[in-house]
Parts: sequence; structure tokens; C-alpha cells
Amino acid sequence: MSKQKQDIRALTKEELRTFFTEHGDKAFRGNQVYEWLWHKAARNFDEMTNLSLATREMLENNFVINHIAVDKMQRSKDGTIKNAIKLHDNLIVESVLIPSKTRTTACVSSQVGCSLDCNFCATARLKKMRNLNADEIYDQVVEIDKQSQLYHNHKLSNIVFMGMGEPLLNYNNVMEAIDKITSDEGLGMSSKRITLSTVGIPKMIKRMADEKVKFNLAVSLHSAIDEVRSKLMPINDSNNLESLLESLQYWYEKTQRKITFEYVVFKNHNDKQKDIDALVNYCKKVPSKVNLISYNTIGEEEFQTADKSVIDIYVKQLESNGIIVNIRRSRGDDIDAACGQLANNMSAN
Repeated sequence: MSKQKQDIRALTKEELRTFFTEHGDKAFRGNQVYEWLWHKAARNFDEMTNLSLATREMLENNFVINHIAVDKMQRSKDGTIKNAIKLHDNLIVESVLIPSKTRTTACVSSQVGCSLDCNFCATARLKKMRNLNADEIYDQVVEIDKQSQLYHNHKLSNIVFMGMGEPLLNYNNVMEAIDKITSDEGLGMSSKRITLSTVGIPKMIKRMADEKVKFNLAVSLHSAIDEVRSKLMPINDSNNLESLLESLQYWYEKTQRKITFEYVVFKNHNDKQKDIDALVNYCKKVPSKVNLISYNTIGEEEFQTADKSVIDIYVKQLESNGIIVNIRRSRGDDIDAACGQLANNMSAN
């Protein structure tokens, strides 16, 4: 029985250089292959045209490139594109291209499914099957950049880790992917154009701060009252608002970058005056801004968007307290591509 080939993208540049010297070739050949794999995002060895046929055959005999494939693509009436991404083991994740007048944003996934049980999120209905590798995260960005150039005539401008899964529960692979995305040897994108969104895992937020990451941080808050937040997001039972706040204050102290709070206003859950007051008070304790997000239904009667009048009060009180607030409109909800809806194409054929 033939041995299973290793995915070549699991090797560092130095390991590639060593591979070639051990096979009687020059070390710089590893540099060439590394450039093909990352900067040029080659999907197969035949694309590596500055390598001899014999060298490409040697690579083919020893390695594979487990590249993702866009299995299905849907385009929304607002220009949003949702991709069902097939992985090498036939599992599916979803990623989204979100266009605006001035930029395009890639919303990428970090896990197959999700282990968290946020009650209003479709992805939470799926069991977590596995973490994505760094190259699988990277490939999503490459594919969406191609779509951005094809359909919107300019390169991808922003990336948000707001797709399927919790990025901080796949910490090492997510950080490696971001390193590759921002490296001049990879896609060369600016860290300032990347936002990692998390439910809020304090010890991991502190770890990011200690490692002096350069990207932006968004936290899915949805309530600044523990009892309410725990009903919406059970992880709050083990990572409560006080411990989250302490980690965010630590983040700001280390990075000097504001936190963005993602906040959906639900009817009968967090639409009372006490909810508004609690959010204002929480935001005052750490430099932050708030994105108020339209709720995107997943067929649960328990969760509905709050009345516009309530959202207006949220905006008025946040602004009167000097807190920046933006209202984020749903994009791609007609193809189930909006926040919290990523699950509908999920399969494990």
C-alpha cells in the first residue's frame, strides 16, 4: 500500500530548502516552490513553470497540494457572493464576498461547524467537525480576491474572520494564515484591513495582545448583562462580562487599538432601557465602538429583530455618551449569506 502523500504547504520554507538539498538539488529551489505555493497560490505542480519537468514530477511523487474548490456559488441581488467551499476531505465550509461602493470584504471561515451554542446562529446548529488548516483559510481569501477582481474590478480590500467557527478556538492555524496573508511572500495585505471576530475568550485575547498582533478585534457582545448574554450565548457562563472586560482592557493597554462590539438588538431579549444603559456603561470602561447589526432570521420564532424605535434609542444614547456607533445593514440575506446564516449549504458527502 502506497504511503499517503504529505500536503506540501505544511512545510516551512526552510523545510522545503532541506528537501531539495537532500534530493541532490540546490536549496534555492525551495524558495521557488514556496513562492509558487503562497505568493502565486499555485493549485498544482504543473503550474510551476520555472521548474524542470523532472523536478515537478519529483514533487508530484512526494507531495500533494490540498487546495480548496468552490463547489457552489450564489450571487445576491445586492452583489454579495456566497461560496460553498469543498475541502480535500469533502467537508464544506462557506465564505462570503461583501461588496460596497468603495471596497470588497471577504468573510472567511475558520472551522468546519462550530462548538459554541449561540442560540440565534445557524452555524451553531452544526457540530464542530474540525479546524481549518492555515492553507484552507488562506485559499478562501485567494478565491474571494479573484471574485472581487472579476465581478467588481478591483482587488480585495478587507478580510473579516466572521464566517463559520470561532477563530480563537483554532488559534495557531488562524494566526499562521494571517501571517501568510500579510506577508510580502504571501498576499501582502495590510494587517489594518483584517478584523478577527470572537465571542470573547479572555485568555486568548490576552495571548493575542502579548503577541502584539496588528489586526483589529471585534467581539460579539449582544448584551452587557450577564444573565441576558448567557441566554443568548452560553459561553458567557464560563467567560463572563467581567473577565471579558478585563481582557479587553489588557488588549487596549498593549495594542492601543479600539475594540468593536458587534451587537444585535433582539425583540424581547435586549430591547429594554436597562439593556441600553448597560451597554453604554460597558463601552465607557474600554475604548470601543459599536456595530448595531440587523438580525437575520434562521427560522426561530424566539428571535426577531427589535423595533426600529428601540435601535434609534440605542444610537441616540451611545452617541450622546461619545461612543461611535454604526448600523450595519444585512447583506446577502436573500441567499442566506448574512451574519449568523452560514449553514445552509453545509454537507459532509
